[in-house]
Parts: sequence; structure tokens; C-alpha cells
Amino acid sequence: MKNIELLVLDMAGTTINEDNVVYKTLMNAVNDYGYQVSLEKVLSSCAGMEKLEAISSLLKEIGGKEEEAPAIFESFSDQLKEAYRNLNVQPINGVENFLIKMRSGNKKIVLNTGYTSEIAQQLLDKLGWKENRHYDALITADDVSESRPSPEMIYLAMKKFNIIEPEKVLKAGDSVIDIEEGKNAGCGLTIAVLSGAQSKTELEKSNPDYIFNTISEAEEIL
Repeated sequence: MKNIELLVLDMAGTTINEDNVVYKTLMNAVNDYGYQVSLEKVLSSCAGMEKLEAISSLLKEIGGKEEEAPAIFESFSDQLKEAYRNLNVQPINGVENFLIKMRSGNKKIVLNTGYTSEIAQQLLDKLGWKENRHYDALITADDVSESRPSPEMIYLAMKKFNIIEPEKVLKAGDSVIDIEEGKNAGCGLTIAVLSGAQSKTELEKSNPDYIFNTISEAEEIL
């Protein structure tokens, strides 16, 4: 089996269950501007993307006004803070043990996300996850100039831990854009999970190496 030294794991839907609150909020923020998009549409179009970019491309797809994106994003961010305040956030089944086990086997864990660092940190605080216990680093859309599917976040993760060869990196996520990010970085393994935003049929389009129900099932191949 490939010698994996670094696991780059998406957050919402892959390691954390936040009940799709982000995409529900994004849907509401867009619809507040007089549009009518469904949650299904938002999930298939926006999953995994940096959120301002997601709103712009969604507006483009539905023939909306792209110049409204910044205002909608602003409103989305405010609504999301509010939604998170009241949200019960849980780790996805088996993930907490998986992270601790992987780290005890000397593998590095980087959590990466299309969220801002403020939102990502809020999620981790709610879970009570600590750096150097559950994960080794957090990399968000704020840390890079190009968001997914650009491999920039993965390259940054590799640099942090002096990993030169992308074959030693595993990327896992619940959206096509996660898998594309992993492939663009040349990752040794890409794993799609069914615990989040997109269906098996959608995920298969990106040709991941494996499709698992949850990331903890990856233990068998590591």
C-alpha cells in the first residue's frame, strides 16, 4: 500500500456533521434576493467551493445578477454566524478515533476547508477539537490566494510538514471539487465520502481512488 504521511481532510460533511447548515444558509441568503434555488441545486453547484466564488457561479448558472454576489455573501456570513451559535455540531461517526489513531501512527492530519478561518475555528471550538491532539494544522480559504479545486491548500499543507512528494498525501472530501483538488495536487490517494454534500453518482464523476461511507473506513487501506 502507498506510504501515506499526510492526510488532508475536508471539514463539513467529511469529518464534521453540521447538518448541511452552510448550504441551507447559502440557499436562504440567495433566495432573500428574490431567487428560488433549491438545496439540491446549491449542494450540487456549490459543494466544496470558497463561498463567495460559490455564490457568484451559482448566480451565473441561474441567470441571476452576478454583481449581487458580494452583498449576498455578506448576508450569508452574518446568517451563518447566527446559525452556528445555535447549532449542535457532531463529529461524523468514527472520525474522532480515526484521527487519533492516524496521528499515533505518525501521520499528519490537516483539516482544510473552503470556509473562512473564523467559521472553521468556530466549528472546531464547538467540537472541542484541539490542535496537536485531533489534528496538526488547519488550512482555510483565507490562507491561500486560489481556492479549490486549485491545489494551493494541499501544497501549503505539504510545505508545513516538509513533505516533498505528493504521492505521500491522501486527500478526502465529500464533493467533486475536493477530489479535483487532490488530483490537481498529484495526491497518492483521493477518497470521496458519502457522509456529506454529494451523492455517489456525482462523486463518481471525479474518479476518486475509493468511495467510502465515512472517512474512518480508510483505516483498512492505511
